Amino acid sequence: MPPHPIQTTWDDHLTGGDPLRWPGYSPPTEESVVTGRTRDYAFVEGRFDVLGGSMGAAHGEKVVRAYRRAVEERLPMVVLSASGGARMQEGMVSLIQMARTAGAAREHSEAGLLSLAVHRGPTTGGVLASYASLVDVSAARPGAVIGFTGPRVVELTTGERLPEGSHTAESAYAHALIDALVTEDEEAAWIDVVLGIEGAAAAASAAVVADVEPAEEPWGEVQRARARHRFTGRQWADLLCAPWVDLRGTDPTVRAGLAAIAGRRVVVIADDRRARPAPEATNRARDGRHQPAGYRLARRAIALAGRLGLPLLTFVDTAGADPGPDAEADGIAREIALTFAAMDGLATASVSICVGEGGSGGALALAYADRLLIQEHAIFSVIAPEGAAAILERDAAKAPELAARLRLTSTDLLDLGIVDEVVREDSASMCRALVAALDAARPGDRRRRFDEVTARWLG
Repeated sequence: MPPHPIQTTWDDHLTGGDPLRWPGYSPPTEESVVTGRTRDYAFVEGRFDVLGGSMGAAHGEKVVRAYRRAVEERLPMVVLSASGGARMQEGMVSLIQMARTAGAAREHSEAGLLSLAVHRGPTTGGVLASYASLVDVSAARPGAVIGFTGPRVVELTTGERLPEGSHTAESAYAHALIDALVTEDEEAAWIDVVLGIEGAAAAASAAVVADVEPAEEPWGEVQRARARHRFTGRQWADLLCAPWVDLRGTDPTVRAGLAAIAGRRVVVIADDRRARPAPEATNRARDGRHQPAGYRLARRAIALAGRLGLPLLTFVDTAGADPGPDAEADGIAREIALTFAAMDGLATASVSICVGEGGSGGALALAYADRLLIQEHAIFSVIAPEGAAAILERDAAKAPELAARLRLTSTDLLDLGIVDEVVREDSASMCRALVAALDAARPGDRRRRFDEVTARWLG
């Protein structure tokens, strides 16, 4: 049963037939899925004790009806899956339920309603390859079997022994196929947080960002922005936004999820430049560069914000995108371009704040927002000073000189009209500024600001 009290169940007496006249098959009097609603959500719960949770005609019909009723009643959907897949005894009549349930899940999604799944296990076959995977956020119970085909079937049909840990919840989590591992005792609380039923925003505390040794400006600002002790985007997001529901990705430099700031529900994307430090300990300019997977995760978050009608908040702090051969082979340039397009097309308000280094287009793709803020000692530049010095002067040692030419400090960027506001570097000021920006932001301001800057500097 769902971890919350049930108000009502739906279509309890719906049963299927015997289209293949399968020898010895008797359609169950109780189906392999229960549907209904609690106070806060609609649910679809698989019953593995009924023919291995297999999906036949009645199972599929109950799921389709549940999704459509959830749309009518404007309810989020909670899928509690446990299934061995399609029901062989009903043949193609069973298989077509994959298409029907996937279509119903799509209709629910396009209605702007949130969906989530907890794979209780096992969850395999047609259920996993249809509605159970078409959710916004997913979790699984530790140790649950999860996979397109059950492990025993894979080994018997292919003749190959699966590696240790394959087809498990832990493997799915490691590969970012699910967003969380949730025990039975944690299930109710996790659902509450995903749906925003409970939990308040974290109180802003006095977080002080210490300075580095004084240096000539603006090169000193570059050093401050890259300082090891400086809060990363992820640390600021953790401090100001809670509770978090992570959307899991494979690039540790990008965190995304559903969260709240000052009690306001938002979708958040945050950079973590220290999640993957540069190979050379002194080369701060290469810290935490984003991989293509990081931009794919960001676009998942952007799409979720638009579909649910939630504002988007991004914390930018990255030297940019990874220029290495692996990232190149994975299409890094296209991923950045697609992220710009996703930000441009977002139908809800967006706010971004640069809290460290904004490095070139790899950073701007996540900062293309209706309101763009920057901390006092953060920087944003078309290219790192070291890169500019290497290109223009053929001497990386001239980076301090190039830093001055690039006009990359917060005051420079405000003067150019690139940013809307410079924010003090304590949590109280940050929280006030971000909440005010969320109130002021209007979809489309992102274009207008950059159009105005461009018009100002046309000949």
